[in-house]
Amino acid sequence: MQFGIFSVSDVTRDPVTGYTPSEAERIKNMIEIARHADEVGLDVFAVGEHHNPPFFDSSPTTLLAAIAMVTKNIELSTSTTLITTNDPVKLAEDYAMLQHIADGRLDLMLGRGNTGPVYPWFGKDIRKGVALSLENYNLLHRLWREDVVDFDGEFRTPLQGFTSTPRPLDDVPPFVWHGSIRTPETAEQAAYYGNGFFANNILAPTGHFRQLVDFYRRRFEHYGHGRAQDAIVGLGGQSFIAKRSQDAIEQYRPYFDNSPFGIQVPLEEWVKATPTSVGSPQQVIEDTLHFQELYGDYQRQLWNVDLGGLPQAEVLKQIDLLAEEVVPVLRKEMADRRAPGVPDAPTHASLVRVKYGDKPARQPRPNPNRGDNTTGTSPYQDTDPELVAVQPEL
Repeated sequence: MQFGIFSVSDVTRDPVTGYTPSEAERIKNMIEIARHADEVGLDVFAVGEHHNPPFFDSSPTTLLAAIAMVTKNIELSTSTTLITTNDPVKLAEDYAMLQHIADGRLDLMLGRGNTGPVYPWFGKDIRKGVALSLENYNLLHRLWREDVVDFDGEFRTPLQGFTSTPRPLDDVPPFVWHGSIRTPETAEQAAYYGNGFFANNILAPTGHFRQLVDFYRRRFEHYGHGRAQDAIVGLGGQSFIAKRSQDAIEQYRPYFDNSPFGIQVPLEEWVKATPTSVGSPQQVIEDTLHFQELYGDYQRQLWNVDLGGLPQAEVLKQIDLLAEEVVPVLRKEMADRRAPGVPDAPTHASLVRVKYGDKPARQPRPNPNRGDNTTGTSPYQDTDPELVAVQPEL
């Protein structure tokens, strides 16, 4: 079981002090947050992708690359990579590069996001959102697994004899989670490929996505990847911890009221109805164990701990409280309740073992068995003398 934190990267005025950090300060603070999470032993740090204020993280690969250089053990991930508006060729290149920089400590979560105007900003039609997400991931999946790709789809120009570079580390692509809160097609695609499914349920009632998760589990089994209970599930949440629950409510109230998502429900009602955990360490433990009761055994739990202008010192304190008083108890309790044989979340090391066993991993290098991205020639096609004449010397 993996436990970690994620951020939506908001730059928000502190409602208590009135201070608003600059984008530069918030970016540097995010690197410090991730480094601290690594130092105290959390398993995962994830960050989202947004292209509109008040959010700063329009380039999660750049931010995570910087974090990779100052961390040692923590798995780096995204809490959304926009599969609809990013070119899958660029995603293949950028995340393979980041995978090398992070020595394999990388996976990513694909999603459509929650900002409708992002589609026209990148020249896409929101009415095609589901079809875009399906086609783009189908291509991304191939680009990481086939040295030479020919592709002709609906939403981008064709590829002929194309090789994405760099190739994935050890020829093992990053593990992919498909994030969704409403789309069965996304759950179906995750199940088809044997990928993970993540329900980031911080803005909906507790248990709201159980039906979608159950559907994914059934389809995971249908496609032969294992039992339904073996499907790879992740859940999002939000937490604010104090020694006493009453203190947590009072301390967090102004920041909750200051949420960039514009929540209009009183904090006490929100906590009762949603996966937001505000209270003592024991309250957060009990809330999270309830998730296991609702959704079954799952592999990844992430909490947001920095929303609404919370000062950096308090964010670091929240990480300490999770790492010292919440996660150790949850590791034991959830392991004791876990059904036999339920797998852990895949990591690069585990995927390498599955693919190669005791044999050395393949290390891709430029070689004649690759395509030619200049001419579009595939090594598996018959050689055209006219193309040979214009190919540059190697």
